[in-house]
Amino acid sequence: MASHTYKIKGMHCASCASIIEREFKKTEGVKSVEVNYGTESANIEYDEKKLNEDKLSEKIKPLGYEFLSDHKGMEHGGMGKGGEHDHMMNMAKDEKMKELKDLKNKLIAGIPLTIISVIFMTWEILAVQAKVITEMPEIVKTFMHHLMPVIATYVLFVIGRQFLQGVWRFMRFGKANMDTLVGIGTLTAFLYSFFVSAFENVLKPYLNTEIAYYDVTIVVIVFITLGKYLEARSKIKTGDAIEKLLELQAKTALVIRDGKEVEIPIENVVHGDKIIVKPGGKIPVDGTVIDGKSNVDESMMTGEPVPVSKIIGDKLVAGTINKNGVLTFKATGVGSETLLAHIIKMVETAQGSKAPIQKLADQISAVFVPIVLVISVVALILWLVVGSQFSQALTFGLICFVGVLVIACPCALGLATPTAIIVGVGKGASNGMLIKNAEILEKLHKVDTIVVDKTGTITKGKPEIIKMINLSKENDKKILEVLASLEKSSGHPLADAITDEAKKKGVTIHKISDFENIEGKGIKGKLSGKEYFAGSKKLLLDMKIKYDEKSYKDLEKLGATIIALFDNKVLLALLAVGDSLKDEAKQAIKELHKMGVKIIMATGDHKDAAEKIAKEAGIDEFIAEVMPQDKLDKIVDLQKQGHIVAMAGDGVNDAPALAKADVGIAMGNGTDVAIESSDVTILNGDISKLAKTIKLSKITMRTIKQNLFWAFIYNIIGIPIASGALYPMFGLLLNPVFAGLAMAFSSVSVVTNSLRLKFKKL
Repeated sequence: MASHTYKIKGMHCASCASIIEREFKKTEGVKSVEVNYGTESANIEYDEKKLNEDKLSEKIKPLGYEFLSDHKGMEHGGMGKGGEHDHMMNMAKDEKMKELKDLKNKLIAGIPLTIISVIFMTWEILAVQAKVITEMPEIVKTFMHHLMPVIATYVLFVIGRQFLQGVWRFMRFGKANMDTLVGIGTLTAFLYSFFVSAFENVLKPYLNTEIAYYDVTIVVIVFITLGKYLEARSKIKTGDAIEKLLELQAKTALVIRDGKEVEIPIENVVHGDKIIVKPGGKIPVDGTVIDGKSNVDESMMTGEPVPVSKIIGDKLVAGTINKNGVLTFKATGVGSETLLAHIIKMVETAQGSKAPIQKLADQISAVFVPIVLVISVVALILWLVVGSQFSQALTFGLICFVGVLVIACPCALGLATPTAIIVGVGKGASNGMLIKNAEILEKLHKVDTIVVDKTGTITKGKPEIIKMINLSKENDKKILEVLASLEKSSGHPLADAITDEAKKKGVTIHKISDFENIEGKGIKGKLSGKEYFAGSKKLLLDMKIKYDEKSYKDLEKLGATIIALFDNKVLLALLAVGDSLKDEAKQAIKELHKMGVKIIMATGDHKDAAEKIAKEAGIDEFIAEVMPQDKLDKIVDLQKQGHIVAMAGDGVNDAPALAKADVGIAMGNGTDVAIESSDVTILNGDISKLAKTIKLSKITMRTIKQNLFWAFIYNIIGIPIASGALYPMFGLLLNPVFAGLAMAFSSVSVVTNSLRLKFKKL
């Protein structure tokens, strides 16, 4: 079985998505299919032995749809050799721009004709019915009487051609969509008017031949075309996130080949290439710095505005921008392997996925058009039956018939969820928060408990000197100088913390003589002829060096590793080296508490260290000295109590807990493994983005509910009014012209409401 995503040409409404989905589901060899109107794409899992892309495309062609050509790049989900993904995205955008241009040209021709029609219609109403102005001169009336059929013919058969095609497909295949509804309604109004005009003298005894609906045909088609144009233009804006990510990709790379600097296309870069990036240049592929130092702007990847310092050994990510120094780095990830490619793939997949809340809208859209067709026909027949005069009843019935067909557009219903998902997921990605799919986005807003790992999530995950007690006559800088010089020769994991602190403070690190590693206890060596020791309490006791037990225990309460520095005679200093709280942790916990989320810290560290961090951060509850299985058990226990639980961890040793939680959040550098395995990835491990991710989900879900409310209420109110159901009691009837205007702007309002998400502050 193969699973691929294809862009589909010709989708105009939610019913189109339903038609395509049903057609594929009954195709032999197709295991599953999910069609998304918002992204105009279909994800299909099928047997490659029975089907291929061309056969699938041919299946829907008679219904007026087809795959975009050269669609094979869709499944790569990234910038592989030849830039397939970039090419595919450009094709999709070109197709949208072509559609937009076509709609614009139709409007340029149609709007002046609509203005003429509206002026004529308004004059007639004000003069004949309202009697507030004089009737138009007979010569003008006669001229307009002959001009209106000509205008209506052009509008219906040229501007409204796709609506007529919808009627034809309905007659031939029995598949009805929004175009079918509009086509039947406007064609009925046109044909009625045409026969009244052509056989005026014959029909005069039976009908009021003064009444024609050319204006309805003209205005409805142009208004709906205007609505389609505004909707298409707005939908292009919803995909800005992926477009901006694609723009990050460099087109060329400056590589060192045979000792020379050569500029080559990005797709020709291979693993191990040495690449030079000058100030202001984009990092072309993922890699590791081997020479130089600089600051790199990673804001488009992480949302953080402050450039990140890069030195030898640091990792670089494709698409980020080198700010000042010259960097030489070794390529470690090229093409579709780069982090940027993985992010684009994840964002696009998430934007094309469906949230559970969308199922109701999909189910309604699937049966909506047939039901509307029945309602419109029933309305026409009923008014013909109950009307006192045939002429009046036919006129009234036709108004209701056309009105129901025109107003009952499922577009707003179909756009309500996907447009909000597209914008919400895109906003998250631009802020360094990668959400795997729409279902996770929906789950997130219900989370009431977050279980967090300590190391690397709440804390920096990198040891540093937390506290130093200087017991010597020397100053702190001298003590650090001796200790850093000793640790420089050590292979201990904590050595880097001490040497890094020395470098920060500008302390000189000297070469040590007679260095010796005392296994399990510490190290020793000579500096300027004097012997020094650094190590644990065991080494202190072995060397019979006196120390203050209370001071030692006070440092231990910090949950840190204690390093003692001494010479042959006396203790010089005690240092606590350990993990410290992230700068943003306290505020992040406060923000989560404001949203009513409980925070539980689960760590394998000992109790003292856990308690110190929990108190400092303001965490509600903690469990210490636990194994991965214990974290998993805690999550299961919370879920049994009815909590919706998220787990935030580094994505490696927390894997079982991350998988079991309702939402798994990987806090880290956003490696491809973390992106693939977690529900949400926080790219730079910034814990403040936990609160922002949940806030984003709440805002997105609120927007979806607003969209669905207006889409439902619009049809619930509009259809009865258009059918004339409220006319006997309240005298309410909706003119098809206003029905067309309302329908056109319903979709636009839903897309516009979704676009507001882009400007919401997280």
